[in-house]
Amino acid sequence: MKNLGKLKFFLGIEVARNSNGIFLCQLKYALDVISEVELLGCKPAKTPLAQNHKLALAESDDVDDPAQYRRLVGRLIYLIITQPELSYCVHILAQFIQQPKKAHWEAAARVVHYLKGNPGQGILLHANCDLKLSAYCDSDWASCPLTRRSLTGYFVLLGESLISWKTKK
Repeated sequence: MKNLGKLKFFLGIEVARNSNGIFLCQLKYALDVISEVELLGCKPAKTPLAQNHKLALAESDDVDDPAQYRRLVGRLIYLIITQPELSYCVHILAQFIQQPKKAHWEAAARVVHYLKGNPGQGILLHANCDLKLSAYCDSDWASCPLTRRSLTGYFVLLGESLISWKTKK
């Protein structure tokens, strides 16, 4: 084994240390996603997904290249590692991987527009933390219009540092 020094970059995750703690982000990866979808010149969106979306009920035509949609959603899933605010919208988009419609592609493109607004978003793991574990949960009863299943999301904090999160149907 060889000591390569302090960790700076690992599996697409950039690691920056300072007196406040450790900051994890995927700036280069996010810019690669934006570039791959050819939206580098787009205007940023303020929210990743439209409020009261009806993606489950979309009746538009199928996308021309479903593999491109699948690749984009897969890349967004990996981006959730350092951008938990995308967890809900990527969870919604991942439900339509088998047969994506044009409305689904437009929603995925909106997530990329949101990503364009702040691609360097990340997680700060605070150095001075009180080691108090807190968990928060929220649920939306029977929110899926097709299956009438509930949607639940949670996140866990250690002190002020976000350490775990999930959205599940």
